[in-house]
Amino acid sequence: MRGVILAAGQGQRLRPDTDRLPKTLLPVTATETILDTVVRGLAEVGVTDIAVTVGHAAERIVEHAPSLESRYGVEVTIVENDKPHWNNAYSLWTAREHYAGGAILVNGDTVHPASIERRLLAAAETDPRLLLALDDHKELTEEAMKVRIGEHGVELIHKVQPVESAAGEYIGVSLIPAGVAEELTKALEATFTRDSTLYYEDAYQLLAEAGRIGTVSTGPVRWTEVDDHADWALAEAIAATL
Repeated sequence: MRGVILAAGQGQRLRPDTDRLPKTLLPVTATETILDTVVRGLAEVGVTDIAVTVGHAAERIVEHAPSLESRYGVEVTIVENDKPHWNNAYSLWTAREHYAGGAILVNGDTVHPASIERRLLAAAETDPRLLLALDDHKELTEEAMKVRIGEHGVELIHKVQPVESAAGEYIGVSLIPAGVAEELTKALEATFTRDSTLYYEDAYQLLAEAGRIGTVSTGPVRWTEVDDHADWALAEAIAATL
């Protein structure tokens, strides 16, 4: 099992702090960035072969990679996203060789405990579907990446759906099994070819319609996606407890 971290985005809502810095390298403790917490969490569950997609300010992540390798005992492979102005469906597609044999995918702006990866790995022992880490405890908002579950697993993964019909929020961490990898690659290509502004969750939706996606509860843990400065402050509070 490998790790894939998406870290090519521009972090526009965090400017000017992200003018020349990927938001994944924003510090959240005195010694760690967001990316550090993600890599440390993967290493804690035995995932030490990690691919990181880069785009905006890519050279900063390249410079930081040796520190990640020495601090956490991992091997980091840099995957260049040559279209960082496109959305992350394309970014994940660029890492297709790295998730082909099975991988845990983590959005590079998500601060969360390693217990989430442990739950995904445990569930994958008996569930062959692509698995989403689902927060089914917190109160949902209109902005959340909401998930609706039906008889055969995930029916709908999209922000634009009624809060009352959703089972929870996808937190940006998922497990891609080898048996679904090729289907995902095709779905991603179809998605960004149709519209370069689409997310990889739009490709996940194609798999959901084929009954190929399940969920794993995160449990009542604290986590955050870092989109703006308020999120960054919350990330610092959470990182202090990891």
